[in-house]
Formats: sequence, C-alpha cells, structure tokens
Amino acid sequence: MTTIPALVAGAGAVRGKSRWPARLDWLQSTSGLLLALFMWGHMFFVSSILLGKDAMWTITRFFEGYFLFGRSHPWIVSIVVAGVVSLLVVHAMLAVRKFPINYAQYRTFRDHANAMKHGDTTLWWWQVVTGFAMFFLASVHLHAMLTRPDRIGPFESADRMWSDHWWPLYLVLLFAVEIHGGVGLYRLAVKWGWFSGRDANATRARLKTLKWALTAFFLALGLATLAAYVRIGIDHAAHAGERYVPAWVQTP
Repeated sequence: MTTIPALVAGAGAVRGKSRWPARLDWLQSTSGLLLALFMWGHMFFVSSILLGKDAMWTITRFFEGYFLFGRSHPWIVSIVVAGVVSLLVVHAMLAVRKFPINYAQYRTFRDHANAMKHGDTTLWWWQVVTGFAMFFLASVHLHAMLTRPDRIGPFESADRMWSDHWWPLYLVLLFAVEIHGGVGLYRLAVKWGWFSGRDANATRARLKTLKWALTAFFLALGLATLAAYVRIGIDHAAHAGERYVPAWVQTP
C-alpha cells in the first residue's frame, strides 16, 4: 500500500522536473523555422536575376531603402544580416546539444541506424552533416554580406561568383542549406503534429513527398540562379568591379 508521504514525495518529484529541455527544444524549433522561411524568401529575392539585371537591381535597392529615402543605405542590409547571424548562432548552439560529441557516441548511433534502417533516422543524420558544413560555409557568406553589403547587385554579385572564385562555395552551400532546411521542416511537422491526420503513417508519407518536392524545386531554382550569375560574371570579367546601373537611372 502506498503511503501518503510517498505520494507527496512522488508529486514533488514530478513538479521538480526541469522544463528547460522542453523550452530549449521549442527555441530550437522556432529558430529553425524562422531560418528556413528566411532562406526561402532569400532564394526568391536572389533568383530575381533570372528576370533580368534590372529586376535584381530593383530588389536590391528596395532592401537598401533606395525608393524610400531617395538613395541607398547598405547598412540596412547589414542590420538584417546581423539579425540572421544571431539567430543562426542561437539555433546552432541549441542543435549541437544533440550531435554525437565523440567517437563512442557516433558508433552507438551508427549501429542503431544500421540495425533499424529507418528513413527518418537517416534524414536526421544528413541534417547533422549538412548543419556541420553550414557552420563554416554560411559564416563565410554572412561575413561578406555583413561587412560589404554594398557589393550586392547584378554585376557585383556576379563578379563575386566568377572573378572572385566564390561559385564553388555557393554550390556546396546551396545543397547543404536546401537539404538541411527541407529535412528540418519535415521533422518539425512530424514532431509537433502539423497537418496530422487520422493515419499517422499516411500523413508522414505525404509530408516526406512534399519535403522532397520542395527540396527539388529550390535546388533547381538555386542552380539556375547560380548559373545565371556565373554567366554574367564571365561576360563581365574584363570589367570586374564595375557597378551595374540601369539605363533608366542613368538617363535623367
């Protein structure tokens, strides 16, 4: 028979459990969601080059306040980038808690994954690998955008891709970001029960199909965008460093 003191002690133990792991999980999910949504928006803005140099110039100057203040203020972009960097650091610090931190933990995970052969476990591992790669690749890109926001534009970005030899970094970063973000959004939907239906397995299958469709779409868009900047960079190599100014701006 359970005594009253034992029941009280048990209730106290339940009340005494820390809520911080749940709070940190929520913060990790929220920061990851915000970063994924930002990257989708960023991809659409950058891919405006596919509509022409004037379209990309207009989008860039819009974010610099050109049409609001009558002149460009690249420091506005630096503020946005600083916010993204802060969010990325927070997300990385929260996510690294769940990474294998030594070879023994990696062996345990590998043996577990090989025994189960579970698709979602494999996706999680790819998320770890791409997340680790992004620690280095994204920091290089963000540093450039933070310190030289004035070097964003049709010619400026194309010169960075080709004449400054940044295209290999952006190629690898593209795959890392899209795979990491796509897997992350899928796992968030499964973890928090978004779009859940009566049949959990059917819902998960639909979410996985949607995840791969979105990943394929953004990879195709990213590759087409990267190819467009490289092509412009090759054509503009002889005049690298020259800024692009639309004809309608040059003509009073």
